[in-house]
Amino acid sequence: MKAIVHDESGPADVLRLTERPVPDPGPGEVRVRVVVSGVNPTDWKLRSGGYGALSGTEAVPNQDGSGVIAAVGDGVGGLAVGDRVWVTLAAYQRPDNGTAQEFIVVPVEQAFPLPDGAGFDLGAAVGIPAITAHRALTVAEDGPARLSPGALDGRVVLVAGGAGAVGNAAIQLARWAGATVIATVSSDAKGALATSAGAHHVVQYGGGADVAAAVRSIAPDGVDLVVEVAAGANAATDTAVLKPRGTVSIYANNGDQPFNVNVREYMGLNARLQFVLLYTVGWDKLRAAGDDVNAAIAAGALRIGDDAGLPLHRFALEQTADAHRAVEDGATGKVLITVADA
Repeated sequence: MKAIVHDESGPADVLRLTERPVPDPGPGEVRVRVVVSGVNPTDWKLRSGGYGALSGTEAVPNQDGSGVIAAVGDGVGGLAVGDRVWVTLAAYQRPDNGTAQEFIVVPVEQAFPLPDGAGFDLGAAVGIPAITAHRALTVAEDGPARLSPGALDGRVVLVAGGAGAVGNAAIQLARWAGATVIATVSSDAKGALATSAGAHHVVQYGGGADVAAAVRSIAPDGVDLVVEVAAGANAATDTAVLKPRGTVSIYANNGDQPFNVNVREYMGLNARLQFVLLYTVGWDKLRAAGDDVNAAIAAGALRIGDDAGLPLHRFALEQTADAHRAVEDGATGKVLITVADA
């Protein structure tokens, strides 16, 4: 089978196309014929050595993807050959099992049925972004552990970076669950994307704008939860807009400005700071999140493309290095790699 591999950490140039044997599923595993592979920031960071140097093994990039069950191992229930699925964290603890290849093998709990009417592009796009967004929306002390219509009724959610992939998913999932959604963006164009995703209000930052005042004008009592992509840069804003007993869910620190915690301010708010990284969350929570994501997809509440505020950028398998460069350079939207015909 065709596969993209690298045997050293470094820039996208280390990626190369090769042939690898088709893997066989073991007990409790399924083999998936990959149709579309999704690229996330974590993929280029892993490839570049941002999480530690590659240790003498041949790795295949990309954690997310979608495709068709091609074989099942002993003891597998609930899925059968021919079923359409999406997968996430495919390469976690299995460096050679990334989705930038024609076949992968994953434990059955990592394969989610792709709802009827949902395309492979959507399946490859949800994974890490949507589950990260779900986690960020479900960690408040007094909030829901699962998302469904009405789960966030009466709550105000502030999504920082509403034009990013996680921000887009957070807007759509929060709106589906009944929240009032405010998004922050850096430009008019990104504001249009956040509005297309479903944000009720959009606040543009930069140029001396007082983001906290703008948010407070929309939500005078403050916000219940912040989905935060730039913890350091936005720390002062977050404490200025957060309600007492509110939560800041931190899944990134874009810009790398140091995150200095003002203990007195957070303590005065009885605030909760929750850091979000899927690799160590546990599969019970990841599976529940995936099930809720599927419910949103089935309801038509989680979409991709221009009209959903998430433009698509498509590459062929042979162009995986270019796809990684696009994400690394900050492409707005979702980068997808077509691995095979549907």
